[in-house]
Amino acid sequence: MFTFLHAADIHLASPLKGLEVYPDAPVEQIRGALRRAFDNLVDLAIAEEVAFVLLAGDLYDGDWKDYNTGIYFVNRMGRLRAAGIPVFLVSGNHDAASQITRALNLPDNVTLFSHKQVESRILDHLGVAIHGRSFASRSVVDDLSRDYPQGDPALFNIGLLHTSLNGRPGHEPYAPCTLDALRSKGYQYWALGHVHQREELSREPWVVFPGNIQGRHIRETGAKGCTLVSVDAGRVVALEARELDVLRWSHCRLDLGLVEKPEILLEMVRTRFVEERERAEGRPLAVRLVLSGATSLHGRLHENSAHWQEEFRAVAAGLGDVWVEKIIFDTRKEWQPGEVVADDSPLVALQKSVAGLQFDSDRLLDLLPELELLRSKLPPDLLSDEDPFAPGDEDLAALREDVQELLLAKMHAGGRHEN
Repeated sequence: MFTFLHAADIHLASPLKGLEVYPDAPVEQIRGALRRAFDNLVDLAIAEEVAFVLLAGDLYDGDWKDYNTGIYFVNRMGRLRAAGIPVFLVSGNHDAASQITRALNLPDNVTLFSHKQVESRILDHLGVAIHGRSFASRSVVDDLSRDYPQGDPALFNIGLLHTSLNGRPGHEPYAPCTLDALRSKGYQYWALGHVHQREELSREPWVVFPGNIQGRHIRETGAKGCTLVSVDAGRVVALEARELDVLRWSHCRLDLGLVEKPEILLEMVRTRFVEERERAEGRPLAVRLVLSGATSLHGRLHENSAHWQEEFRAVAAGLGDVWVEKIIFDTRKEWQPGEVVADDSPLVALQKSVAGLQFDSDRLLDLLPELELLRSKLPPDLLSDEDPFAPGDEDLAALREDVQELLLAKMHAGGRHEN
């Protein structure tokens, strides 16, 4: 019997996005999160005395600014070498673009599979064959799995592949393939990478995306880590998800339908933050708070949103190691029985005008041309996953809603003052 670790999408040197703008944010924890998560991977491999480690692509995050990232990786591979643990990896779409990576001399316990053709490594003492191929360039649109050899029935066969499979939301369709095609190869385990959310797609054979080892922004919520696989007599007998992340991201949506008093709202937010902190099991927590539902507090929230944002951040600060990444006011006005608004009322006219607004990226850049100048100076890697200057339809709809609610709140406030 032996065990091995399967990890992917390390993204060393990639920035964590969403907290740096806050004066009290844990800047050093944010900057060092990916390395500390990778240290946890190395520590786990040594503690579990695994037979080998598989890294299924995107070890790096494009070209490095200097050699420090590469030196860090070589040092950690040296720790595994001292423990007698070999490492097998393929490059993915991010690290395939790095010229420095290709010039780096790796320790002799590390095998980087060729980007020119599929290669196989046989571990005779374990009865294991590992088959893999790296990306040759950042954008690979061919089905790389077609060239993987048929599995040797006398061995435990592993396919190491960076792929989008048949497509996943939020991920570029690189090296597409099908689950049936992977099954047809006769392997016992497919170690996949590229998709940042953990997925176990099949058990006969095992086809696994372990997810990335550390969430980098609010769209990568929940536990992150790797997969520990136990093999006996040529078959997988146990498979465990092991957590490695050192900072957790959480998306909190609260329905304020029954909330009528500000103090109840603040206590409700505090209680939810406490629950999320407990789920994080001692890790620093970054939270996006979304307030929704029909509530009598709707007008007050939108009319003085800056004040409420500070209130909620103060609640988080009082708990320690909890930071609010963003607050979204998605509430609506509570309907009152008998309330009828005439078609020619100012409120209806305002709603129609705002509904007619057509925001798009080009129009926004016309309004603030400095944004385009700033965007042009950003490095390509920063814009590769998500372009903060190119909001999607959801963002633009939210912007339109915010404009309407702010104006309505001001109108209601003006009416109260006149009375």
